[in-house]
Amino acid sequence: MQTDLANTISTDNLAGEDLLALEAKYCSYGDTVHYNDPPKVFTRCEGSFMYDAEGRAFLDLQMWYSAVNFGYANERLNNALKKQIDTLPQIASEYLHKEKILLAAAIAKNIERTFGMKGRCHFNVGGAQAIEDSLKVVRNASNGKSLMFAFEGGYHGRTLGASSMTSSYRYRRRFGHFGDRAQFIPFPYCYRCPYGKKREDCGLYCVDQFARLFDSEYQAVWDSKVEEAEYAAFYVEPIQGTGGYVIPPEGYFEKLKEILEARKILLVSDEIQMGLYRAGKFWSIENFNVKPDIIVFGKALTNGLNPLCGLWAREELINPDVFPAGSTHSTYASNPLGTAVALETITMLEEGDYETMTREKGAYFLEGLKALKRKHKVIGDVDGLGMALRIEICSAHDGYTPDRELTGKINEMALGATLEANGRRYGLVLDIGGYYKNVLTMAPSLEISYEEIDLAIELLDQVFTRCT
Repeated sequence: MQTDLANTISTDNLAGEDLLALEAKYCSYGDTVHYNDPPKVFTRCEGSFMYDAEGRAFLDLQMWYSAVNFGYANERLNNALKKQIDTLPQIASEYLHKEKILLAAAIAKNIERTFGMKGRCHFNVGGAQAIEDSLKVVRNASNGKSLMFAFEGGYHGRTLGASSMTSSYRYRRRFGHFGDRAQFIPFPYCYRCPYGKKREDCGLYCVDQFARLFDSEYQAVWDSKVEEAEYAAFYVEPIQGTGGYVIPPEGYFEKLKEILEARKILLVSDEIQMGLYRAGKFWSIENFNVKPDIIVFGKALTNGLNPLCGLWAREELINPDVFPAGSTHSTYASNPLGTAVALETITMLEEGDYETMTREKGAYFLEGLKALKRKHKVIGDVDGLGMALRIEICSAHDGYTPDRELTGKINEMALGATLEANGRRYGLVLDIGGYYKNVLTMAPSLEISYEEIDLAIELLDQVFTRCT
């Protein structure tokens, strides 16, 4: 006799409405779905496109929040996964396998070449878990200090520890705090400067305001008698992700790092979304001429094929004498399927010139966005670095006031699959971010073709025209 479970999963031809009915009854809404009403159901993906049950093509300009940097169904990376399944698909983490060792060595050697620092890699499953592990490294190195700096608009995850450094109170409101909440510092968001300054003559005023916290003990973070800060680290996204793909001005991070080094405060670079050439460099922090003490990475490491993330830390912070075996643990950390794909990813990146490719394609895409800005008054700002691109949607009345409602309308229109180009109908997969939820944050595949970039601009033009 067939069980209810067998009856449920054996029906291959369930209509979309039937699937949504099952989802509404049995799925938790708490795992960040339901941004769209009704939720979109996709059945296939390839390259830069997602496809629904009707076979309609959706050009994806967010690629699973930058987890699929190298295109859906990337043959080379898929084959690495298939090969590992047939050789060593599972192993307990108390044992070793060559894929983990070679991956750690490849990343550590990359960082040593790039920044001239020796260090080690440590793996876990999701980005938030890697942030949690980094907190252990930081606290351990600072004799248990639990206070951190982080940026307004920053996003580091939604576990209890990671959410304490994510600036949105919404992620903490119902759950309280795990330890101490970070002190949030304004990010250099020049288009909407929190200090009302203009980039051309501000003199990086925002960094000076941060430095002011250390002027005397009465700014509450510094004991000048023993020259010790109460804060252990500053967690940064070199380019803000969920905050709206905000790119800092030249010179900002160099000046910030000087302040931190003078106070023995660690700099932790969260590269989970912007690493692996999303911003034109292997690590996005490379664009800003500073050396981080810890790098947290993930997402595109396995091109979305396996939940594998991790961190790199300087040798003195993570060597076995100071951070011994068992300091953290996860059953699936450094699993062989994930590390095999990740190792192939790193190999692929070292064989190709992804820096030139992403910078040239990104510049080409940005020129198209600038043309859209000149045409549509509701586009207040466009910007980009590498293939991290943004469109800020504003009121047509003043071209500046954030227009969240219109941004939602644009996203809904894009998913409707009624856009037309080259005699075909298309949809667009977009992502909404920003402090006011009025920014289209775009992370197209790094493998996107120039023809597909042109298609993206044409489809975006249609969406803006229809919605305004």
